Amino acid sequence: MIFASVGSMLPFERFVRAVDDWAGANPDKPVYIQIGDTDYEPRHAPFTRMMPMTEYRERLTNCDLFVAHVGMGSMMQALQLKKQMLMLPRLHKLGEHTTDHQLHTAARFGHTKGILIVDDVPALQREMSHLLEQPLQTGEGISDSASPELVGHVRDFLAGVKPRH
Repeated sequence: MIFASVGSMLPFERFVRAVDDWAGANPDKPVYIQIGDTDYEPRHAPFTRMMPMTEYRERLTNCDLFVAHVGMGSMMQALQLKKQMLMLPRLHKLGEHTTDHQLHTAARFGHTKGILIVDDVPALQREMSHLLEQPLQTGEGISDSASPELVGHVRDFLAGVKPRH
């Protein structure tokens, strides 16, 4: 099953249309899309605008492929669950975001094991098919809580203790 998400902040019509078109061309592959405030409503895949975090986490846990925008929240949750990710950044020039920070995030995390970031809709659709057949190897995952060392550093900082070098 493919779980696709635009995140919780902004519409992403180009992404939703691309995933829905792929679902129409691949009716035997289950797809579920979280579309947020996007005006376009999918015709080929079930969708919801927003969902409770428990349902989101369940869909993410049970999917074979997570397809999303290049948002840090989406990325971190999928890394925690060791899910393969296919991501398309929102572009400022297309009015999909207020800045191009998702391109910077893509450049920073594009080489992370288990993540494939594409530049356009044809690549997104091609890779959706490919990754269902040949999944990416994922990394060890990340923790959903801070390490004791990090907590200690934050505690020291807040208490005004100078860092030890």
